[in-house]
Amino acid sequence: MSAVLHHPDADRIELVHVLAALGHPVRLEIVRALASGEEAFCGAILPGVPKSSLTHHWRALRESGVIHQRPAGRRLYLRLRREDLDGRFPGLLDLVLADAGT
Repeated sequence: MSAVLHHPDADRIELVHVLAALGHPVRLEIVRALASGEEAFCGAILPGVPKSSLTHHWRALRESGVIHQRPAGRRLYLRLRREDLDGRFPGLLDLVLADAGT
């Protein structure tokens, strides 16, 4: 599993793409699960959702700049790119997470 994962540079993260990614309920749940700032194994996030569906959501979040995925052997680990997002769009994540009940 040596596929190259696209992560936009922090200065290339665009608000329209972040909002589109956060606008889906499953993706919002993933972000809520990562809100603590801790890195998490992909398989531990939303275990009741089919892996094929999650793969699509992880890609949307990663390519929009919301999360970072790190391969480690046969596993992928996720973390929220909070520092990058707060730097580009101060207060956005706080607002989105507060509205989501976090």
